[in-house]
Amino acid sequence: MPAASASTDDTPLLRTLLLTDLCDSTEITEKRGDTAAAQIFRDLDRVVLELQQRWRGRLIDRSDGLLLLFERPIDGLGFALDYMKALKGVGVRHGVELRARAGLHVGEVLTWRNSVEAVQLGAKPLEVEGLTKPMAARLMTLARPGQILVSAIAEPLAHRAARELGERGEHLLWKSHGHWCFKGVPGKQEVHEVGEAGLAPLRMPKNGPKAWRDLPLWRRPASLVAEAVLLAGLGIGGWYAMKPEPAIAFAERDWVVMGDLRNLTGDPRLDESLEQAFRISLEQSRYVNVLSDLKARETLQRMQKPEGTAIDRAIASEIAVRDGVRAVILPMVSEVGGRLRVSAEVVDPRTQSTVYVESADGRGVGSALDSVDTVTGALRGKLGEALASIERDSKPLPQVTTSNIDALKSYALGQQAFDEGDYPKAKRLFDTAISLDASFAMAWLGGLRALNAQGLSVEAESYLRKGAALSARLAARDKLYMDAWLARFDHPAGELEAWKKLSEVYPDDFPALMNMGYVLAERSLFGQSLTYAQRAQKAQNPTRAKVLQLVGFNQLGLDRPKDAVIAYASARALGLPSADIGLARSHAALRDFQQAKLDYRAANVQLDDGVTYEDVSIALDMGDTQAALDRARLISKAPSLTRTVRQGALFVHSVAAVAAGEKREARQVLERMLALSFPKETGVPATELSTNCYTALQAGLFFGLTGDLDAANTVKAHAAPACSKLTDSFVPELSRALEYLTQARGASLPVPSNAPYSVALAARQPARGRTTGAGQSDAYGRGRLYGEQGCGWCQQPAYVYLAKRAAN
Repeated sequence: MPAASASTDDTPLLRTLLLTDLCDSTEITEKRGDTAAAQIFRDLDRVVLELQQRWRGRLIDRSDGLLLLFERPIDGLGFALDYMKALKGVGVRHGVELRARAGLHVGEVLTWRNSVEAVQLGAKPLEVEGLTKPMAARLMTLARPGQILVSAIAEPLAHRAARELGERGEHLLWKSHGHWCFKGVPGKQEVHEVGEAGLAPLRMPKNGPKAWRDLPLWRRPASLVAEAVLLAGLGIGGWYAMKPEPAIAFAERDWVVMGDLRNLTGDPRLDESLEQAFRISLEQSRYVNVLSDLKARETLQRMQKPEGTAIDRAIASEIAVRDGVRAVILPMVSEVGGRLRVSAEVVDPRTQSTVYVESADGRGVGSALDSVDTVTGALRGKLGEALASIERDSKPLPQVTTSNIDALKSYALGQQAFDEGDYPKAKRLFDTAISLDASFAMAWLGGLRALNAQGLSVEAESYLRKGAALSARLAARDKLYMDAWLARFDHPAGELEAWKKLSEVYPDDFPALMNMGYVLAERSLFGQSLTYAQRAQKAQNPTRAKVLQLVGFNQLGLDRPKDAVIAYASARALGLPSADIGLARSHAALRDFQQAKLDYRAANVQLDDGVTYEDVSIALDMGDTQAALDRARLISKAPSLTRTVRQGALFVHSVAAVAAGEKREARQVLERMLALSFPKETGVPATELSTNCYTALQAGLFFGLTGDLDAANTVKAHAAPACSKLTDSFVPELSRALEYLTQARGASLPVPSNAPYSVALAARQPARGRTTGAGQSDAYGRGRLYGEQGCGWCQQPAYVYLAKRAAN
């Protein structure tokens, strides 16, 4: 006979063992027949192989179940979770229910390899033994179908590492089933269950001959019968004496979803207006988070409900379960005894049962807003918010909105239009609200948002100024929001701190987190921006596609173009067309130019104020300078560009002309750009100054870096008077770099870590009387060339050309 073992190792190894058992596998074969059953098992084999590779597992043995060895508990848990989900998918395809039970344990094992002769005769290649194996087997035997049971040793290790599973790990359900006795294993063993909502049974395992629950004497069946008889009498009497108030497990920063307002008065003015009032009043709280109406409607689409479906008790509860929301609030307004009654129910979405009801009565429509304040204040208290917090973060609705119900209705309709992306309609409705009540500060703020979304910054500023004059009529959250916008226009250096303050006071305010991310990304602080983008990447965020786009933007800036492709592709899959431009940039950074061209064509960029320059950059990157020049000429001559956009287009035109050897054309285009940027007769509008200076200085650096110091000095002469006092938008860094390139001698050029690529490149240039500062731009990879935002990416073709020129 051949030797039983070819190699042994008596040193115990600490490993994770996972044992699974496919439930009712024999019954499946009997009902479906050998051929059909074999096809099912072949599909499962493919699934197991894929999951082994994904979770780094080693298959030791298999029959109806699996025995797998892992380095870490989180890998074993990841395999088990994916295996349970995959079983469901395979079962659906074959029209059969497939479920498995699983046991996971961590401990010391002994392993040895069988000899080649033994394996040829049917032995396993690798043997695993040790107490860990029967422990995992006991857990697996104890589990119900679909249940994953984990030992007390494996649970904390897997729980702590659950964040490695991403967003999925945040929603795992962990449940202890108490202490159990296992046959042949000394001592008591605590058993835990891990699973996902909708898949895990989350039920107590059944006692069996090899595992039974450890219960004290008073909890054993005979004792429980006697105790139950005694307690029943006491309980019935106590119930009627003191009926307990129902409760819901609500914690700080948990979420609520609002159902549609039930208006039983017949007065249509109250439909949207009071629903908006409830939302505004609740959103003043730092304790309660309110799911946006936009997110609720998005979830309705995922539920495949028709547009316009009313969000009633059942629908709101399903939305809550899907989006991780703790409670449902159902507002209602009615007439009772000649008085207007405003009420709200708090509903537990798991059971759809009413937990609390609060109401307030008043005389006439004019009392409605005060009643809403009363009801929401009571609800906040019932949900656990401290009285001091309610008093601090609550202003009366008539003060922070309007006492004019018609104006409030117009505002609510404007907010709906804004959520739907119809910004011109939203602006008209906000204007209607303002015409009905000129002191309605939130309507001015709404107009600001609608205009900004259309890129009309000058008009938006006028709404901001009028709203700021009414800031005393804003809730605390809206006041912080307006302060951040004021900083953007009046004190750009303080904008970052303003958004940071809003995100700290209201940690789940997604617009604040997103704006913080955008401002940091504008300043090329990509790592910090990515942190805020990831904080905003929650199930309750209605703009998750834009969050993923911001993640892609930052990954590209951090020179991780492959990760950027993943993020942008995810954003595109969620229906965000603008992600195609990000994909084009990322693929170009990876030198996959054919795919980059396809992405750019898919973006369908128009020659208007939304123009981008990726096609010029890609042509330059590929060495096709004539194609780059042809496209740049076309863009710069487009008739509908605003002054600042045309300035950027002329810069791109001059870059392409230099690349194509058309130096005379390049100088002529540069002169046109400077005349547009710094008009002598009218001066530079304040709202355009930062952009004009940034673009002009980038052009000066480009010409200086390509050896045309005369053109660089021309730019410096035009820009210096207007730009010398600016402290934002990298203007000081660009000015110093241009001075460094054009002066005869001088000290070395400092390069901040987030400086534009052109500044870092300038620091490397040898000049008269200076040696090169080699290594200054080594950290700027191809992702940074395409990812830096700058002047709306107008500097991107220059970066690509300069990098290619430096490499050659």
